[in-house]
Amino acid sequence: MALCYRVLRLKFPIQQFPNYAWYQNKRTYSEKVTSKPKPVSSVETTDHLIYTHEHNALRESLRKIIDKEINPFIDKWEEAELFPAHRIFKILGSSGFLGVNKPTEYGGLGLDFSYNVAVAEELGNIRCGGIPMAIGVQSDMATPALARYGSAELKKEFLQPTIAGDKVVCLGVSEVGAGSDVASIKTKAVRKGDDYIINGGKMWTTNGTQADWMCLLANTSDGPPHRNKSLICLPMNLPGIHVTRKISKIGMKSSDTAEIFFDDVRVPCKNLIGEEGMGFTYQMLQFQEERLWGVANILTPMQTVIQETIEYTRHRKIFNQPILHNQTVHFRLAELETEVELLRSLLYRSTAMYVNGTDVTKLASMAKLKAGRLARELSDSCLQFWGGMGFTSDVFVSRFYRDSRLMSIGAGADEVMLSIICKYMETLPGKK
Repeated sequence: MALCYRVLRLKFPIQQFPNYAWYQNKRTYSEKVTSKPKPVSSVETTDHLIYTHEHNALRESLRKIIDKEINPFIDKWEEAELFPAHRIFKILGSSGFLGVNKPTEYGGLGLDFSYNVAVAEELGNIRCGGIPMAIGVQSDMATPALARYGSAELKKEFLQPTIAGDKVVCLGVSEVGAGSDVASIKTKAVRKGDDYIINGGKMWTTNGTQADWMCLLANTSDGPPHRNKSLICLPMNLPGIHVTRKISKIGMKSSDTAEIFFDDVRVPCKNLIGEEGMGFTYQMLQFQEERLWGVANILTPMQTVIQETIEYTRHRKIFNQPILHNQTVHFRLAELETEVELLRSLLYRSTAMYVNGTDVTKLASMAKLKAGRLARELSDSCLQFWGGMGFTSDVFVSRFYRDSRLMSIGAGADEVMLSIICKYMETLPGKK
C-alpha cells in the first residue's frame, strides 16, 4: 500500500507570511500544527509514495526560480569557480526554501523532512552540482543541530537570518587529518572565563570564502573522542580567523571550498549549541539528514543524464544506424534506469521512516553508498555513449561525471558507509 502524507499545517493564516506565496490559493489550512504526517484520505489521492500535491506545488515554485535565477548563469559561475551565494540564498530564503522543516517562529515553514527531500530532488535540476551542494549546506547540513538544540538567543542571531538568506553559513567539521573520521579532529576550543579560545583549522569547507558564520565542531575537553566535542556558532569576522585559500577542485567548480585556520579566536561560551560534549552526537544525527538530502539531490541529474543520452544516441548515427539501436546501448540504459528507480524507492522508504521517528542510519548509509557508486557507474557508461563529445565540457554528462565523483567521498566515504552498515548487521569486528 502506498504511503502518502498530508502537509503539516501552519499555525497562522497563510496570508500573514509573504514567504509562502507558493501556497496561495492551494487549500484551506487548519489552525494547528502537527509534528506527525497523516495518511491522505480517499478524497485526496496521489500516485506518489510520499509526495502530496503540496510537495509538488513546492517543487513547481522552486523550478521557476531555478529556470530564471540560476540555470541561465551556470556556465559563467562554473568558469569563475564561484557563484554569488548571498544573492541566490536571499532569493531562495525570501521564498521559504532555506527553512522548509525549520520552526515557523524563526522564519521556517514548519514542515516535515519529506519536504526537504522534495526540495533536494528539485534542486537536482540545476545544471551543475556545486550550487545545490552549497544550498544543501545552508539548509540541511549546518543548521539542523542549531534548530533542535540551540538556545532561543542563538536561533534568533544565527538561524533566523540563515533561513531568510541574509547570512551564509558553512560547516566546520573536516580537517586535513580528519575527513570521514570525525572523532579524530584536532581543533580545540578551550574555555577561558566566559569565552572559548579556538585554535586549529578546517579543510574542504563548502561556502567557506563567503560564509558569515560557521557551525564549528571542536574539542572542548580532553575526554573520550566521542564525548569531548561541541558544536559552536562561530562568526567568521572575528580576529584570528584566516581563510587561507580557495581550494581548486576537479568538479563542483561553482561552489567555493576553503581552507580555514583559527589562531586564538575568542568566541562567547553562549554560542555553544546545546550541551558541551554532545557535539559528536549532534553531528552524527545531522548526517542522517545530510546523507538522505544528498541522495535525493543526485537522483534528478542521474535521470537527466539518462534522458539526454537517449536523445543523443537516438539521433547520432554510426555505421548507418542510430547508436541507440545497438543492443549494448539500449540494454545498458535500461539497467541504469532500473538502478535509479531502486535507489529512489530506498530513499522514499528511508524518508517515510525518518519522518515517523525511526532511526534510519543504516538505510541512509545504504542509500548514500548506493548513490555514490551508481553515480560513478552511470556517468561513466553514459559518457562513453557520447563518444568524443562526452570528453568535452560542452555537454551536461561530462560535468556530472566530474561533479558526482564527490558523492562517494563527502559526508562519509563509501568505506565509512560500509562500516556503519556492518555495525548494524553486527558483522563488524570489535576493537581489541
